[in-house]
Amino acid sequence: MIEILATFARWAQLAANLIVFGSFVFLAIISSYKPVFTTEWVIRLEKTFPWLTVIIIAGLLGILATTTSAATGIPADVWNFNAWLEIVQQTRIGHIWAARESLAILLLVYMLIIRHSPRVRWHYSIGAIVAALPLIAGSLVSHSGAEEISFESIAPYALHILLAGMWFGALPAFLLIIHSQRQKSDPAMRRANASFLEQFSTIALPVMLLLILTGIVAGDRMIAGQYHTLVATAYGWLLNAKLAVLAGILWIAYRARYRWLPVFSQKDEHSENPQAIAHLRKWVRIEFFMALALVLLATLLANTLPAKHAIIEHWPYPFRFSIDATWDEKNVPELVWLGIALLAVAIITVWAGALVEWGRKTRILVPGLLTVIALAIILPPITIQAYPETYQKPSVPFDAVSISNGSRSFAEHCVNCHGPQGKGTGVVTDPDEKDPTDLLTEPHTARHTVGNIFHWISDGIPGTQMPGYSASLSEEDRWDLVNFLHALSRGFDARLLGSMILPEMPAVAAPVFNYSAHDHSSGNLKDFRLQKNVLLVLFSWPQSKERFFQLAASYERIQSLNTEILAVPIRALTDEELQDIAEIVPFPIVTEGWSEIKDTYWLYRRVRVVPDLSGKGMFPGHMEFITDRFGYLRARWVAQFEGYGWQNLSALTLQLTQLNQEDEVMPPPGEHAH
Repeated sequence: MIEILATFARWAQLAANLIVFGSFVFLAIISSYKPVFTTEWVIRLEKTFPWLTVIIIAGLLGILATTTSAATGIPADVWNFNAWLEIVQQTRIGHIWAARESLAILLLVYMLIIRHSPRVRWHYSIGAIVAALPLIAGSLVSHSGAEEISFESIAPYALHILLAGMWFGALPAFLLIIHSQRQKSDPAMRRANASFLEQFSTIALPVMLLLILTGIVAGDRMIAGQYHTLVATAYGWLLNAKLAVLAGILWIAYRARYRWLPVFSQKDEHSENPQAIAHLRKWVRIEFFMALALVLLATLLANTLPAKHAIIEHWPYPFRFSIDATWDEKNVPELVWLGIALLAVAIITVWAGALVEWGRKTRILVPGLLTVIALAIILPPITIQAYPETYQKPSVPFDAVSISNGSRSFAEHCVNCHGPQGKGTGVVTDPDEKDPTDLLTEPHTARHTVGNIFHWISDGIPGTQMPGYSASLSEEDRWDLVNFLHALSRGFDARLLGSMILPEMPAVAAPVFNYSAHDHSSGNLKDFRLQKNVLLVLFSWPQSKERFFQLAASYERIQSLNTEILAVPIRALTDEELQDIAEIVPFPIVTEGWSEIKDTYWLYRRVRVVPDLSGKGMFPGHMEFITDRFGYLRARWVAQFEGYGWQNLSALTLQLTQLNQEDEVMPPPGEHAH
């Protein structure tokens, strides 16, 4: 019940605010024609403004009451003024609410001030600005504002809501003008009204185009490229419903602009077509109620978990579409581009049909048939098999502990078929069965999601020797195995790393890890995000002693370049060895977590000239990795394979200097494999 009240309060205040704002904008545009101030429809419209503002204020109070109840978990707090006050004083959302309510009260005060004042054009212009302020403040509690308060995140949503107000808010004025045409009035006023409607219709077209554009930008932030969520989440279906309603509104607007509205431009009132006017009145009324439904859907969307955060436990379809997975297959690019070209032709025929006045059936059938043919060409080539787990998100973070655990599961259950390095080198005696999959060098991440891999590990793969492990491995163990396979593939890709960074081209995410060090420091690799680069040194002792003297002598210089050094042994150190190292180096030596770090970063050892694909794989005695402050591996030096490398400290400091000059070019990697 409280949730229903909350939805109604949000919808009512938003709809009222949009109408006030849009009406003021419309009146400001047409008020250059001074007699408009005394027309009956303007007077009637202005009388609604204070009441609409009261609805805004009351709706915001309802939002505060229901938000308080939800925040405290106590239904009775919906009526508890002291609980309201606590939310307002102690929470960010409360502070924003106070700003919105204050701005709504300011709007009401402005209404009362101008109510009995002589009308001038700037009254409406200022009214539009004052009415826009609560809408802009409301964007701070949108999904975009909840994630990040910045101009880049807030501006698209704020502009989207203002554009919606310019269109939706002017519809009541549109209806009042049409209603006034039913009555006998001054011919000059009738012509002026017709001019007003034409102005609105002319402005509405670019407004709607910008509304769609800003909606795409704002919506894409909530989807984040995960377009499958449009048909598998509540957010996606609400967005689809909103788009369907918008399509109906655009159709009505098109018909009104080019078929019914021209009757108002007749200079002789006796030449008007009463039937066309009746059609216009009916369909604009329908458009207004559809717009109210659109605002309701927008309200529901704003309070639904964004699609990008939704967890899809069960994908309901046996297929999915993926251009990334299929683009390199034979004829796929050609078919996709052919289909896109046909879609373009279908759009052109819509315009051409209106231009040459095709019949209604022809205008529907021709573009419709072309669209169906285009989709029939595009979709089959990009369709691939999917499973219930295809879009499941890992329940285990992609970190060194999980990867290390997965490596042990792989060694126990998978090595016999896939080989010690995942190359698929196992022997298959049955000629009818497929060879084991190469999990190392073949690209799988585009065609197969982590959910697909989890499905195969759990249930096996028909037609192969791959069994299912759902009975013998826990869910966590299977996700560990997925993380290991993901790191295995990433590690092979990391062979492209060298001792020189590629400027502004991060590609390989650094696996995170927890650690404790000999100097009692501890933490997580993510603790350095947005703050410092990390030079991760995997060493053997005493073979790395000379390098440690070198790093110790340059430690202050390296620190001055916004970089920390973490030293990780590749075997357990004795107390005496640890003491010997501690006397040399001033930077942390990892004493807890080293084994998992070593197991993980060993997968990233390969270089271009030493692919190291056979047998169990070599383990270099000394490796160093530079992780930038955004969480990406940017360079690597393997002493055994890459010669002098960073023993020349100038080469190392040059890399660090270049990294410090970079701005963020990619967001930090997430905590889970994708």
